[in-house]
Amino acid sequence: MKVAIIGGAGGIGSSVAFNLLRTETPYEIAIIDNRPNMIVSHVMDLQDALSLGGARSIIGGEMSDAMDADIVVLSAAVPLTLNTSRDVYLQANADITGGIVDQLVAGGFAGILILMTNPVDPLLTWVVERTGWARERVLGYTLNDTQRFRTGISQALGVAPQRVSCWVVGEHGAGQVPVFSTIKVDGAPVELTAEQRAIALDYADNWYVRHVALDSGRTSTWSSGIGGALMVEAIAHPSDTPFPASVVLEGEYGLHGVSASSPVILGAGGLVRVVEIPLDSSEMTRLHETAAKISELAGNLG
Repeated sequence: MKVAIIGGAGGIGSSVAFNLLRTETPYEIAIIDNRPNMIVSHVMDLQDALSLGGARSIIGGEMSDAMDADIVVLSAAVPLTLNTSRDVYLQANADITGGIVDQLVAGGFAGILILMTNPVDPLLTWVVERTGWARERVLGYTLNDTQRFRTGISQALGVAPQRVSCWVVGEHGAGQVPVFSTIKVDGAPVELTAEQRAIALDYADNWYVRHVALDSGRTSTWSSGIGGALMVEAIAHPSDTPFPASVVLEGEYGLHGVSASSPVILGAGGLVRVVEIPLDSSEMTRLHETAAKISELAGNLG
């Protein structure tokens, strides 16, 4: 399976490449970026890790190398700055994303696109409209929301995060909807107290603002890198295990034509189906409110 990572010189793209090398899947990986010196540096480093996993090759590539890829991971974006919402990057990252997907369309790309550029939900909605690609082929990365909710729950309960499972739907950002009814520890349902809910929500809702306020100039490199690789693996090795992703909804949750996160089943062709989880009335209201915001943002891009 060939995977092309556009934005591969950046922290997230290079982290995805590294984590793919650590799998046992015989990937052919091409990392693509407009910073050739960084690409050469990463390839010189990463090719020495080939013997530690199952990947066949890793090269520095051009856009032409993405056209026959089975999966394109797009993580190219403007540099991280001090802000309180990923939405500040919408227009600038749309300019980058639009230029790349236009080249993919012109080059006849027929594979699966995993978009990791933010704000992912309005950008994904816009990309599907811009390209005319089937929603099955265009997926947005949103695992970090569920992982942060999971970490917050583990801290509230004082248990290892590996024991916790849960789901977040909606926007990858301030409009995320943590679904408390999905919380389980060791596979058994758990109901949090009001104090425990507050701890879990504080972690999940405020992680991004706290991290950006550090002004470190780096994004969630390691968690996004391993998560992006896991998303590729979920496509390469289909199963019935749901994976969180932003997809254009076609009736699920009563929404149409707007991208939002939900558990999904992935397969060789991308999206197999959306796993629509039960929401209470307040969760459903919040999901529809954030979907309206996503749709408006996407519409403003034209």
